[in-house]
Amino acid sequence: MTAAAARIERAGLALLRRVDPETAHGLALTALRAGLTPAPGLISSDRLRTQVAGLHLPNPVGLAAGFDKNAEALLGLSRAGFGFLEVGATTPLAQPGNPRPRLFRLTRDRAAINRFGFNNDGMEAMAERLSTRPRDAVIGLNLGANKDSADRAADFAQVMAHCGRHLDFATVNVSSPNTEKLRDLQGKDALAALLGGVIEARNGLAKPIPVFLKIAPDLDAGALKDISEVAIAAGVAGIIATNTTLDRTGLTSSLASEAGGLSGQPLFERSTHVLARLSLLTDGRLPLIGVGGVGSAEQAYAKIRAGASAVQLYTALVYGGLSLLPEIARGLDRLLARDGFGSVAEAVGTGRKDWL
Repeated sequence: MTAAAARIERAGLALLRRVDPETAHGLALTALRAGLTPAPGLISSDRLRTQVAGLHLPNPVGLAAGFDKNAEALLGLSRAGFGFLEVGATTPLAQPGNPRPRLFRLTRDRAAINRFGFNNDGMEAMAERLSTRPRDAVIGLNLGANKDSADRAADFAQVMAHCGRHLDFATVNVSSPNTEKLRDLQGKDALAALLGGVIEARNGLAKPIPVFLKIAPDLDAGALKDISEVAIAAGVAGIIATNTTLDRTGLTSSLASEAGGLSGQPLFERSTHVLARLSLLTDGRLPLIGVGGVGSAEQAYAKIRAGASAVQLYTALVYGGLSLLPEIARGLDRLLARDGFGSVAEAVGTGRKDWL
């Protein structure tokens, strides 16, 4: 990225932070669609190329769900240097989500709180947009359930059946704190039934795809053990750890008391502890994707050494812009080389004991 381009991006970020966060997010998506954002293209190397659940990734740094809820900016995002993209969450029927305001910047904490409530255009619109997706990118969909659904477990399978043919992977999201009682589906029996339905729908596709499970960071040791056992038994391809948290420990912002899920830097340690514990519980039987507070190459590397085969980020882009992505990917390459690792896979779990 040239110095001039960096100055333009910094100026753009400063302007966006002067408007309502959700409006700013919409403007960022508009800029992506218009080709007005950094587009370094493929970022890869022999060290960064890796495989996760059969997916061939040019690098292990992905975009977390929630940034592009409705797959409106896939081309721009696919040129931004990510190793993979996750869009959504998507529910069977379109729904408006919770009333505004529902997104809050916690600038002093480099964090955000959201209570969107699965606002999205629904699976019909999502499938149409995914049908024209870039074919040279690895793209997955976060599956959700409608707020007023009589059978939320069935909703996940329905979205899979409708959109699966356009995807490289799908994620079962039972960990959002913003849909009432959704996290109840993380219980052992409920989760087993839900995953069974999604896997059955996946098996009905002409080309079956990996299914990941995204979990909350607010789970105790017993719940993590149950989830890992259910995921392995159900045939899930991997676990994404973690979604946003309800915890507010250590925040300094005046907006800390807003309801919703907290993401960003304050989540890093909490989510990485959960990741390391899952790594111990699964013992190499499932790949893990580390999410929560990734905002630098060092933090991405820490997630990998705690047990993640790949990482995702979102909130850090609010503060660092899309140019942060190539910085993290290339910085990760240097860190791997510094420590004598020939690949991402060689580094996975090598620092797990530091988080247990």
